[in-house]
Amino acid sequence: MANLYQYQSSNIRRTWLLFIVFFAVVIGIGYIFSMAYGDPSFMIFAAIFSIVYSFISYYSSASIALSLARAQEIQKSDNPDLWNIVENLSITAGLPMPKLYITPEMQINAFATGRDPKHAAVAVTAGALQRLNKTELQGVLAHELSHVGNRDILVSTVAAVLAGIISLIADVFLRSLFFGGMGGRRGNNNESGEIFFLAAIILSILAPIGTMLIQLAISRRREALADASGVLLTRYPEGLISAFRKIEADNVPMASAKDSTAHMWIDNPFKGNKTSWWHTLFMTHPPIEERIAALQKISV
Repeated sequence: MANLYQYQSSNIRRTWLLFIVFFAVVIGIGYIFSMAYGDPSFMIFAAIFSIVYSFISYYSSASIALSLARAQEIQKSDNPDLWNIVENLSITAGLPMPKLYITPEMQINAFATGRDPKHAAVAVTAGALQRLNKTELQGVLAHELSHVGNRDILVSTVAAVLAGIISLIADVFLRSLFFGGMGGRRGNNNESGEIFFLAAIILSILAPIGTMLIQLAISRRREALADASGVLLTRYPEGLISAFRKIEADNVPMASAKDSTAHMWIDNPFKGNKTSWWHTLFMTHPPIEERIAALQKISV
């Protein structure tokens, strides 16, 4: 338990460290792009854009994610059983009652979002409500509330936001080359300018991939911890294990699955006819078999 508390506090520090490191990376990328163009305005644009985008995303990311999932907020009268499960788990975990949402998707899945426990939201699919029994649903919801308690939702949101910033800036540079007729070289005809120009092209291709890999590493680590924390919350590993077995066998596609929010769900939302080699290559979750094996080793 002490290790869990240490993880929670370190997550807050890690979030601010992510902000600082990614901001430094954005400035560095902006500098190289500016040198490639021979115009410092690109670096200024990158800095201003990253600051504004970060603040907007920090405060609006939850509502954006819920909107993309087509989630509808409910009250206790709409689904008393679901409400009571989440309320009881929240009390046990010492967390405020989060806002509760249901998505119309028939795939078995759920996610948590929000910048902190006081502004958290938990969304569950209609498929999960229909096809999971009470103990299985408790296991899934305990997993999501563990994300809230562990402050994982903030870390993952920040990582996704900052990765998106780098991808957008790189995309702007690449598009400017095509639409500007490679005009970025103007004013940089010396050898140094040519080197910066080549470095900018390479960086604009590799930087988004690198940030995506970092995001995936963060996502996998937080999923494994939330599994263990959720089981400690319910004191019944079989509930989540049984839910995972149903999730593993579930091939119902999710119409609202998006690359930008895939890491937020309890399991990969790209299933059925939406699965592609790209999503398989950049899986945001550990394999279900590994997660079940790890849970079977936990004694409560």
